[in-house]
Amino acid sequence: MPSIVPMQGVFVSAQSFSGVIKFTNCLLVKGNALVKEDLWVSSVSGKILNGQEILYEHRTAPEEIVDLGGRILSPGLIDTQLNGAYGFDFSVIPEEGMASYSKGVLRVNRSLVATGVTSYLPTLTSQPSEVYQKALPFLGPSGTARDASYGSESLGAHCEGPFLSPTKNGIHNASVLREPTNDISDLEDCYGITNLQAASPIKLITLAPELPGALPSIQALTNHNITVSIGHSEATYEEAKASIKAGARMITHLFNAMRPLHHRNPGIFGLLGTPSSSIHKPYFGIIADGIHLHPASIKIVWNAHPDGLILVTDAMRLAGMPDGTYDWTNGSRIVKQGALLTLEENGKIAGSSIQLVDCVTNFLNWTGASVPEALKAVTETPARMLGMQDVKGTLKEGGDADLVVLDLQDVEGGEKKFVVDEVWKFGVKVFDRAPRP
Repeated sequence: MPSIVPMQGVFVSAQSFSGVIKFTNCLLVKGNALVKEDLWVSSVSGKILNGQEILYEHRTAPEEIVDLGGRILSPGLIDTQLNGAYGFDFSVIPEEGMASYSKGVLRVNRSLVATGVTSYLPTLTSQPSEVYQKALPFLGPSGTARDASYGSESLGAHCEGPFLSPTKNGIHNASVLREPTNDISDLEDCYGITNLQAASPIKLITLAPELPGALPSIQALTNHNITVSIGHSEATYEEAKASIKAGARMITHLFNAMRPLHHRNPGIFGLLGTPSSSIHKPYFGIIADGIHLHPASIKIVWNAHPDGLILVTDAMRLAGMPDGTYDWTNGSRIVKQGALLTLEENGKIAGSSIQLVDCVTNFLNWTGASVPEALKAVTETPARMLGMQDVKGTLKEGGDADLVVLDLQDVEGGEKKFVVDEVWKFGVKVFDRAPRP
């Protein structure tokens, strides 16, 4: 059985203070290629090093050499839409209070990292303002301590709502949806004014761009260095285009919870066909679980705008839980059957329970993408969307040593499957599927 390796002092007996580790006999994900090269990291600084400089200028040999046997060494995976997992929901404040909430977040972090996700955006669905104001301080960026024992790292919260279209609410509770009529002041009232100021715990906000006050809100959020995504929306093509010009950079789970594509009004989808000279084409989230979208739809949008595609799970608290019927946040109940989650009362899709690495496997098999192209959708592209491309989702010198060792296996029908063999966080091994004796 896979196991979590003790995360503190892992290398104390194996190496000296320098903490320099060299990965060798591996395939590195670099751009759109797999390159046979070594990678040097520091378990002290948690950073990727310049191996040539360490070896020839500083004359420092590695304290540990890790032979990966020809396996793939990728940047750690990034999930920009995770509503919860392992029985915990980021949008629910426990009756026991915030100490219990904090423990739940840490439990998710320590479990999630074993799936290869080293960084993510904890996502809050549409809730009353008091939920945001209580939860957000616990969901902000968590990597400051650079402590691998904390597990997966929050890059900041994703607030998916409540400024959404009531006709495209999906499983969001329509009774708590709002309009930003007074633009940024309504957002401050909802999320808390301190949560929208400098060092905000919020990294991403999803809103419907056609709502009154939405466009000036997008401009104001952008000025606050908060990334805006559009979704759960009835927006026309013109309204969607205006939102991108106002500063929005992302589309939340493309195809789902938005006006269907029409040949005379392509709506939000039309942004992928807009010339780059007209707007900066947005990034867009895709749930490749085989339930939310048909594989052919995914291949179409990837061919339309490959540099914008970001794979997300949209997973909720039942991810990692056994099948059954579970109570949900707003008095509803959710039925879990494998990866399929539906609302008991109407059969609507109710999020996902897939792991991100399995989304990458599906994407690889459905689109004909290369291995580097598939991994780019969960590493380089989300990091670039968040403005963190020099720190996360990269194997370049100076980037964080968040790494995943992948075994690409052959399965029936000529398809491939990614298996997470090892996970390293800040240069420390935190998961090993088959730990050495």
